[in-house]
Amino acid sequence: MMKNETRKNASYVLMLINVLVVILVSSNLRSPIISVSPVLSEIRNTLKLDSFQVSLLTSIPLFMFATCSVLVSRFSHKFSISRFLMYSLIILSFGLFLRITGSLWMLFAGSVFIGLGICIGNVVTPGYIKNNFPKQIGLMTGIFAVSMNLTAALASGFSVKIGEWTGFGWRGSLGIWLVIAGLGLFVLILELIFNKKNPGQSKAALTVSDFNMFKSAQAWNISIFMGLQSLFYYCMMAWLPSFLTDYNMQGESTGWVLFVIQITMIPVTFCAPIIAGKMKDQRILIVLICTLMFGSTMMFVWLQSQWIYANAVIIGLSNGLSFSLSILFFSTRTKNSANAVKISGMAQSIGYLIAAFGPPVFGKLHDWDVSWKSSFYFLSFAVLVMFYFGMKAARNQCVED
Repeated sequence: MMKNETRKNASYVLMLINVLVVILVSSNLRSPIISVSPVLSEIRNTLKLDSFQVSLLTSIPLFMFATCSVLVSRFSHKFSISRFLMYSLIILSFGLFLRITGSLWMLFAGSVFIGLGICIGNVVTPGYIKNNFPKQIGLMTGIFAVSMNLTAALASGFSVKIGEWTGFGWRGSLGIWLVIAGLGLFVLILELIFNKKNPGQSKAALTVSDFNMFKSAQAWNISIFMGLQSLFYYCMMAWLPSFLTDYNMQGESTGWVLFVIQITMIPVTFCAPIIAGKMKDQRILIVLICTLMFGSTMMFVWLQSQWIYANAVIIGLSNGLSFSLSILFFSTRTKNSANAVKISGMAQSIGYLIAAFGPPVFGKLHDWDVSWKSSFYFLSFAVLVMFYFGMKAARNQCVED
């Protein structure tokens, strides 16, 4: 009886640690990038950056996601998932430190390491969820997405204030995320220690899969949908403060618009995976997502900064739904955790390659058309293409079929 009670208690402790891992790892997967946008003008003035260099601060991590995601998925079986996640946070912490040292080249080098660290976490975490919570995929995907978007919301709303509170300006705003990365590392180390002391409690490692994702039409549908919804999101995050300033909004107010977007995403990203996970076919959600996204771009064309907070809610709802579905597809459209990591790697590689071109193209179109209308027409076209591939990805069909 005592042994059974001890095993039961150990199982509860491990589950708590696993939940904390999901929360703290996901908290590091968006905020280090989002925190840049509100202090972009300060960085630009301090380091004398031009428009192209400014766009690189968002695009470099996205290019890292694009070039490294498939490699990460291929090597995922070489280490335990927890150890892989630990390496991701070590790399991320190094990048966060480099980025605030003050030199232009360290700013870009730090962005490279930040992109690599986040890339590993992005790819491996869906496999971690499928491996450790096979019966609670929808719930844990919701917790994963909420944690990511809550810290991104805090980064959007408080980035400028954090710089003022710390007295280090933009370096304080960006450097604070070292604390969150450190907490994530601490919990992962706790998990590794616990599993060594309780080997019977640890989950099985990922199996090896020989399935070629690049030959699956459904995998391509998911990847392109993932990429276009990310392109929409990162264009908004990178350029929203700039075009709202052109629409006569004050600098700090633009940060609060970003905050409203992220806060709106939180309940959506929690509820959507639970609801969508119970649906065999999610095409009705694709219709809703694309209608909202298309509507938000047209509001910017016609109304500019009028009704901006209503538009921010629309953006938050649509992006929360689209991101949740993208992540959920990795688990629900595969038959095992190894293939969940593989589709995660492919979708994020292809997807972020698509997304990485978004902010530079959006900005370049503004250079050609200072009204920003051409930039939003570009986003509207991307939404129409996303609708086509999203409808295919939302069918009840696994990538292996």
